[in-house]
This record gives sequence, C-alpha cells and structure tokens, in this order.
Amino acid sequence: MRFIDEAVVTVKAGDGGNGIASFRREKYVPRGGPDGGDGGKGGDIYVIAEDNTNTLVDYRYTRRHDAMRAENGHSRNCSGKGSDDLFLPVPIGTTVVDTETDEVLGDLIELGQTLLIAKGGDGGLGNTHSKSSTNQAPRKSTSGFEGELKVLKFELKVVADVGLIGLPNAGKSTFIRQVSAARPKVADYPFTTLVPNLGVVDIGRHRSFVMADIPGLIEGASEGAGLGIRFLKHVARTRRLLHVVDVKPIDGSDPVANARVILNELERFSPELSNLPQILILNKIDQVPDEELDELCTHIVTELDWTGDVFRTSTLMGEGTDAVKYHLMNEIELERERELEDPIFAEAQRTRFERLEVEVRLNTEAQREAYRAARKAAREGVDLSDDDADFDDDDEDGVEVIYVP
Repeated sequence: MRFIDEAVVTVKAGDGGNGIASFRREKYVPRGGPDGGDGGKGGDIYVIAEDNTNTLVDYRYTRRHDAMRAENGHSRNCSGKGSDDLFLPVPIGTTVVDTETDEVLGDLIELGQTLLIAKGGDGGLGNTHSKSSTNQAPRKSTSGFEGELKVLKFELKVVADVGLIGLPNAGKSTFIRQVSAARPKVADYPFTTLVPNLGVVDIGRHRSFVMADIPGLIEGASEGAGLGIRFLKHVARTRRLLHVVDVKPIDGSDPVANARVILNELERFSPELSNLPQILILNKIDQVPDEELDELCTHIVTELDWTGDVFRTSTLMGEGTDAVKYHLMNEIELERERELEDPIFAEAQRTRFERLEVEVRLNTEAQREAYRAARKAAREGVDLSDDDADFDDDDEDGVEVIYVP
C-alpha cells in the first residue's frame, strides 16, 4: 500500500429539510388549523482518529465526501428525519487545515478523538410556527439551510517521541531494527528508506516510546535535492532527535562534514526544529580499529563543538544500542513527569510544538510552491537550477507506516 501523508478533500455537510405548509384535515374537525412540521437537520461531518489506518491513501482517490440531506417536514406537526452524521477515519497524527483560510481546524493525536469539520444545515420551519391570533391559516413555511461546504487538507505527521536523522546509509534503519520490532528495508546503497518507519521501543514492563526512522537528508535537501524535506515534517512532533553519523563512510567522506550537512539543512529548513534536543550517535564503530577509535570519535565531537550527549554504537552488531534506548526512556519519562507537575513548563512545551507545527507547514508549502514554479519555468524553456526537486504529487512509492510492538 502506498504511503500518502497529504490529501486535499472536499466535504459537504447535509442540507436541512424543508418545512411544509399543511392543515389538519380530520372528520368532524372543521378548520383544524396549520399542522406543518419542521424539516430535519442535515448530517454533520467529523473526522475520527483510528489506529487501523496508517496512510491517507483512501483520500487521494476519493476526494469528495457528502453527508445526506435531511427529510422534509410532514403533516400532523411531524418533523422530518434528520440525516446521519458522517465520520471520516484518519490515522492518528492527522492535522486538518482549511485551505481557504489556512486555519488549522484541529490536530488528532489520540485514539478515538473526533473533530467536527462541517456542520449540517438546520431544518426549515413548518407553517405551525407562523400561526397567530390574526393569522390563523398561515401558508408560509421556510426552506432548510444548506450544510457547510469546505475544501480541507489532511496532513499526516507520525506520532513519535524520537526521530532518527542522518545522511543516507548512516545506519538509521539498522538502528531501529535493533531496538524495536520494526523491519524497514536495509541495503548497502543510499536512499534505501523511502518513507518513514515507526517502531515501538519496549523498556521493561509498561515502559516504551515510539521511534521514527526518517528518510535520509542530503546537502541541498532544503531546496529539494534528493527526497527534499518532504518527510522532515514527520519529526516535528518528536521530543528528541537522534543524529546518526557514520564514523567511517564507505565513500571516504569526512564524517564531520557529513554531520554538518544535516545540521545545516535542519537550520535552513526550520530553526525551531534544529533547536530540538539532539543526541549524537557515532555509528559503525566496528569498522574502525580499536586503537584508532577513541581518537576518531574525539575528533568528531571536538570539530562539531558538540555539547550534548554522545553515544558510540555498532547497529549491525547491536553494540551500544541498549545504552541509547535506556537513556532515551529516562529522558522522555522525566520530561513527561515535569509536564504533569509544572503547568508553566507544560504550556511552554505546547506553545513550542504549535510554533514548530506552523513553521514546518509554511516551509514545506514554500518549498512545494518553489518546485512547482521551477517545473513551470522548465516547461516554458527557462533554465531550471534545482531540477532534482522531488515534490511531484504523483510520486508516492513505498509502504504504509506501521506501528510495530
């Protein structure tokens, strides 16, 4: 199944039923008076977060969703039947944006959470409502109101506590395979990972967190090179970033320069995102002789002027990965506890993530518009400098994101 993390849909709530003008007609009851009933209420449209879907692929092919119109009123003061509400299932982590106003209508981050996205129209009034002492036989009724019509954008961001970032082939997929039951594709060539992969990292009983493996960045990703920053938005919800660096790249490149590429691309794409707490993972230490390892690792940390946590791992051999996951679990638990105990800190965290969401959305859309403008210029014969951009709406290969226990 394709992994689709964005979809634009049109939703139309149900129209209200019309009220009717009717008069009581019963034997031996002359001049029975008005008895026209009201129209029913049109169906509302909701989105609901479910855990049995992990992609928005259904909304890529079915782009219009209408709720049913309500029934008209009936005689004998009987109201028309209201239409049923329509519920659209979306993956956990979906944000709903009104494309006309660019307003964020809601963010569904919990299982079963619902959000009203289009309100159904109220029913019209029957002629019973118009009777009075001076108008005992009114023939006036009103039509039902139309339901709301909206064009909305669904944006899926994976819900993870930790995001893995790094150049292609740095060992991110192997890392998540070691610490969880996720089984992303692993191979000895770059861009093996084409879509985000999620894994649940278990730390003993009742202790776990979710880790996301994000497709690798390359230099120029913020301008669209390689896979661009198309999937970088999926780390916007994370609490920690694991920056995986290959200490002995097979192509002979400098690991310090490679690490700076990622740091620069994060900063250029989103300064707020680059300020998330990061942990440096010096990976593939099994490729370096023991007598050279300490010197090489010290050199990398010194050149990067790294002041945060640093771990050495060999994801292929499973060396050092346990220390990383226990450290992450402790850090995440401490942060969660502080959010519960300190309302000021919790509010600051919420504000920061909201600010990050806005920044990531705007920057992603800006890159998409730049890519479309460049494609248009290319079709018109104008020189295209960033032809490697990869934001084609029809280019979504890969598999769906799956939470694996």
